[in-house]
Formats: sequence, structure tokens, C-alpha cells
Amino acid sequence: MTLKKIPFRIILAILFLVVNYLMLYSQTYKIVDTGQDKCYNNNYEISPPSPGEAFFGQDAQFNGYQPSYTDDGDGTITDNVTGLMWSKSPDLNRDGSIDVEDKLFFQDALTWADTLTLAGYDDWRLPTVKELYSLIMFYGIDPSGYTGQTTGLKPFIDTDYFEFAYGDKAAGERIIDAQFATSTRYVSTTMDGNETIFGVNFADGRIKGYPITKKFYVLFVRGNPEYGKNNFVDNGDGTISDLATGLMWQKGDSEKGMNWQEALAWVQQKNDENFLGYNDWRLPNIKELQSIVDYSRSPATSYSAAIDPLFQCSIIIDEGGNENYPFYWSSTTHVNMQGGKNAAYIAFGEGLGWMTDPFGNNPTLMDVHGAGCQRSDPKQGDPLDWPYGRGPQGDVIRIYNYVRLVRDINPSTSTGHGEESIQRKFELGQNYPNPFNSSTTIMFSLPFTYPVTLRIYDITGCLVTTLIEQLLPAGIYQFHWNAQNLPNGVYLYSLKSDSFSETKRMILLK
Repeated sequence: MTLKKIPFRIILAILFLVVNYLMLYSQTYKIVDTGQDKCYNNNYEISPPSPGEAFFGQDAQFNGYQPSYTDDGDGTITDNVTGLMWSKSPDLNRDGSIDVEDKLFFQDALTWADTLTLAGYDDWRLPTVKELYSLIMFYGIDPSGYTGQTTGLKPFIDTDYFEFAYGDKAAGERIIDAQFATSTRYVSTTMDGNETIFGVNFADGRIKGYPITKKFYVLFVRGNPEYGKNNFVDNGDGTISDLATGLMWQKGDSEKGMNWQEALAWVQQKNDENFLGYNDWRLPNIKELQSIVDYSRSPATSYSAAIDPLFQCSIIIDEGGNENYPFYWSSTTHVNMQGGKNAAYIAFGEGLGWMTDPFGNNPTLMDVHGAGCQRSDPKQGDPLDWPYGRGPQGDVIRIYNYVRLVRDINPSTSTGHGEESIQRKFELGQNYPNPFNSSTTIMFSLPFTYPVTLRIYDITGCLVTTLIEQLLPAGIYQFHWNAQNLPNGVYLYSLKSDSFSETKRMILLK
């Protein structure tokens, strides 16, 4: 018996199959699309630009996993994409009004989660910042500075499913004081020594670090304990795959700052160059970019950016003359009441701001929001026009931010980004796992916007439940179904629209 040399192309083919197998069976962290469906230039809404045109490649031009929720009718909401189940309302005292009386200190929120029994479940937890950020929707409009009535304002969360209220003006709060607590502590401190947790603000659309002594609105979560846990693989070719999300990232970065329009153009240039062997790179949307933050790291504690050390991160000299790490642009416009002049970024270095004394004097530069915060910068302009930043904490304004490229590991079967990657056919996938114990996931794809229904029947054809009955845009969808209260047996699930109908079988086996 003699050994033969295996051709290199065969080795590559085997590696390709292995990577795709790993991606298919290890993807545990699906990033819900931002919900942004409008395009913008540096100031206002525009028609979607074409490839090669200015501002092409922004958030609204790519479809990810479209938001899909189910109101369970028992005070809980199930996210059909992530598999997470949420408490529906922050009205904790159940007086029918969401106000300052419902807010909790951080430690009280942890205790409340430990003792909460809701809808028959007692495994509720305070969400991590990645779990809570999965709910943010960038069709919201930031009302910062506005002091009028809240009627007609548009928050950054789906109020068709979740109950929400702005800050309690009657108690002296600002409209934007709708910060929700997470269980994620900042590993450093902010405001010159404050112990800090990260919160998500569904009023103004941001992640910030807040003093642990602050009170917050709270939502609780259960299910999918793997959500937010990355599974990075260095591919050895200048790219890093996250098998948990199905996304491939540029290992390095742009190595230079640029304004938002230049960032979008730089991505097009890299695709023209077939950069690192691919021509389908994109500027990540803000939720994709936040998915690779490592909240266990910070410049002050790990002496690194808040990102896995597999990645290369440029070092900058910050506004105080110290070594730090960049802000990174997303493709997502951060819309406010003046229009689309700002875009969202993630600070992988410190979230710096110029804090003044009680009299508004003596601005001092410090980490006010934490590494891993999400803020926004003007899309164009001169940073020198903001020598001491803007906003209540004097957020530094850089404008010339860095870029890290992203693409789908397997565009034909993953998140459905871009027109070409959406499967141009109706398809109902086999549920997984199957047989299943209590819960399973059903996947289907739509080539265009259609009214669809997804229903479950028992083996005799009697309707068990309707999972979806709504108009959905083109895309690939996943629905998490919990059948823990049903008996073992064979069930049918059926997807129907005006021009398509398909039914498949699944087995519940506890």
C-alpha cells in the first residue's frame, strides 16, 4: 500500500466543507436586523443609491434576519429570531403606568430577576448588554434636546409588542431618561472612578455606561443561554470567522480615519480590489459591529481595545494626548429630529467626554461612557468645531472614524444580506432539532414581500396554534416554537401565502 499526495484543491474543498459544517451546526447567535429601511446622505433621506454611487452600501440596502416577535399572551414576548423570551413590560408595580416608580437600582434588578416567576417560568435573568441590544430598532428617532409632548415620538424598540415609556417628566426626568439596565458591568470605571454598568437607552438609541447607583427601567429575559457568545476562528488569511453569528470579519482595520461618506466609498474600493479574496464586503450595521465587542476588556484593565485579541486594532493618540483605540463607523444612520446628519459608531477604546465642574467650567477629559459604548458622530465636518465635545457629558467628536469590514461566511445560506444573497424562491426548511424536546426552530425564506401564515397542526389536522400571520418582506426567517405543554407525537407545520403552500412533519419527543 502506497501513500499518495492529496491534491491541494481537494484539501481546500474539504476545508470548505468543514467550515460550512461548523458554521451550520454551531451558529447560536443570530443578529436581528436593525429595522432601518431608509437611506440617507450627509443630511437627509435619499433614494437608495446604486453600486458605484455615493453613499451606496448603507444599512437599509442589506437585509438581515428580519425582526419577528410573538406575543405569548401571558406577559411575555418571544423573539422568533434569537430564541430569547422577554418580559413584555417594565411596569413592575403593575399600576398601569410606566414611570419613575418602576425603576430599580442594579442590585435590586438582579434580586428581582432571581425571584421572578412569570408565565410559569422561574429562570428569568437580567439581560446582558448584547441580549438587550438585540431589541434595539433603528427606525427610532432620537429626541435629545426636545422638551415637548412625547406623543408622536418614535422610540428604538418595537412598541407593537413591548410596552415602553419615555422619561417621567412629572418626576423631573428628561424625555430621554429611558435607560434600561443590563447585567454587564464595565471592567473599568467611568466619570473618574464610578463603578459602572452598561445600559441600553430605547429613547435615544444608544449604549452607555452608567453609575451603578442610578435607577433603571428593566426587562427580564430567559432562554438561549448561548446568545452573545462569540466563536472566533482565525482563518490565517487576514480574516476572522465568527461561527456563532455566521459573519466573517476583516482581521485588521482601515488603519486610518475617514468620514462616513468616505467609509462607504472605501468599502466599494476594497470590493473592486477583491480584498482578501472577496468582493462582497460591507460596512457593518451597528448591531453587527456591536456583536464583536468584548466587554471583558478595556484600555485601562487589559491594555487593549474592547475586542478579542485575535483582531488587530489600530492605536490612536486621543484628545488628551494618550494612546487609545478608535471609534468604528457602522452603516447605520442615527436619525434625530434634525434629520440624518449622524451615524452610529462603537467605541472600541474609551468612550471619552469633556466633563465640566458644576459651574460649566474646567472641562476635563475622561472615560464617561466606557469601551464598548455605542454613540453617534456627525457624518461630515471638522472635529475642531467641537473642541470640548457635545452633549451633557461633552462626548468627543472625531468624525474621522475607522472601519472594519464584514461579510457573510456563506452568503447563499446565511443571513440574507443584499439582494443577491436572498434566495429567490419560497422555501420551508425542516425544523431543527427533529425529533425535539420541548422547543424547535423553523426556518423559511421569502423572495419578495408577502402576507404569510405559519401554523402548527396535530396529526389529525386540528389547528394547534398560529405562529405567524402577517406581511413580511423578502428575507430568511427563523421561528422558535416552544411546545413544552403539548403531548408527545407527530405535528405538522404549514407555511402559506398567496402563491405558495408547503407542509412538513416534526416529532415532539420529551
